[in-house]
Amino acid sequence: KPYLGQFKYNRFLLILLLNYGFSFLLLFVTFVKNNCMLSIDPKEISTGKRHQYLLGAIGPRPIAFASTLDEEGRPNLSPFSFFNVFSANPPILVFSPARRGRDNTVKHTYLNAKATSEVVINIVDYKIVQQMSLSSTEYPEGVNEFEKAGFTMLKSDMVKPFRVAESPVQFECKILEVKELGEEGGAGNLVICEVVKMHFDEAVLDAEGFIDQHKIDLVARMGGNWYSRANMGMFEVPKPLSTLGIGVDQIPHEIRNSKVLTGNDLGRLGNVETLPSKEEIDLFIKEDDNSLRLVNTGDIERIHLQAQTYLENEDPASAWKILLAK
Repeated sequence: KPYLGQFKYNRFLLILLLNYGFSFLLLFVTFVKNNCMLSIDPKEISTGKRHQYLLGAIGPRPIAFASTLDEEGRPNLSPFSFFNVFSANPPILVFSPARRGRDNTVKHTYLNAKATSEVVINIVDYKIVQQMSLSSTEYPEGVNEFEKAGFTMLKSDMVKPFRVAESPVQFECKILEVKELGEEGGAGNLVICEVVKMHFDEAVLDAEGFIDQHKIDLVARMGGNWYSRANMGMFEVPKPLSTLGIGVDQIPHEIRNSKVLTGNDLGRLGNVETLPSKEEIDLFIKEDDNSLRLVNTGDIERIHLQAQTYLENEDPASAWKILLAK
């Protein structure tokens, strides 16, 4: 029976190929190519490989440049990219000094966090990224990474660990909890921190006193040895909060299944509150000879390309008008 089933399947493919020619074959090959996925059960690969896949896919990751003191009051400074903000009220940051995968040892920052319950999380910008990388060297316990990496120790107001004077933003924190996620190499240790004092370099602030995303020049971790410089690749995506977008499901079928428009294009189209009226569309076409000639050609692909150009120029209203014009 398996052989008979395979024969019927091959015969089906052959009939399609003979009837529709190589266009079908090209479509089939494209489908297979676009649906090739490497699927992995994380339990079946080593911790090292899991680490590579996870960090290669999940990024860019912000960096917690964590300053702590040990029980003897000796400074320690180390960066961690398992880090983010999780609450504004109360202000909560979480980072994870994970157990080392190669020998299951723990990091000095983890030990200090457990012992003293205080940390300063310094934010890393481009001008200090090389020094920050140097500080990640696994120096023996008690070695001062501030000195090794050439940073200035700045006294904190509310906690004992020092701030990095060269960092554009510094968060003084009390540690609420350290949650161990496992006892084997690679296991994370979530350090849950409440911010008790915030410091901002005025040079990175805008006229309203908030952080200017271009001025702060943040860097973030990628996979391997790679970093990302945020302000070299920033783009703005308006949040759909002030209006209720119509949604992609309300876009006409022939537009939604366009061979030209991408998922991002459809997202922009679906983020409008209402569609243009017939009067607005007619006026748009009447006032633009190029659009009128394009619509009269009936060339769907060219019309969709023009709509895409409008979308790239942040003009979804004109994109809708050219798409709906008759």
